[in-house]
Amino acid sequence: MQAVKRIEIVSDSVESHKIIKVLEKVGVLNYTVIRNVVGKGVSGTNSGDLDMSMLENDYVIAFFLEDKTKTLVEKLKPVTKKFGGVCYISDAVAINAASAT
Repeated sequence: MQAVKRIEIVSDSVESHKIIKVLEKVGVLNYTVIRNVVGKGVSGTNSGDLDMSMLENDYVIAFFLEDKTKTLVEKLKPVTKKFGGVCYISDAVAINAASAT
């Protein structure tokens, strides 16, 4: 078992490539992107079949070692501020994982 950080980001699918670029630049090389997620936040219902006039969103999840947290936040904050989206970082434990980056 290994203590790691977990980052979850929901953003406009048009801009998700910018988030992936930040992850990779910081050295978070293992991530998962789930396309066309639907949800509801403070601005109301988002994306998917609920309202075709809304933009589609992507969900990005990644796990990384704690020492990358500060740099990752510094690099992601301007992107999510400019293009919207939400980002959460929490503690996690990796089991049966080769290594977290």
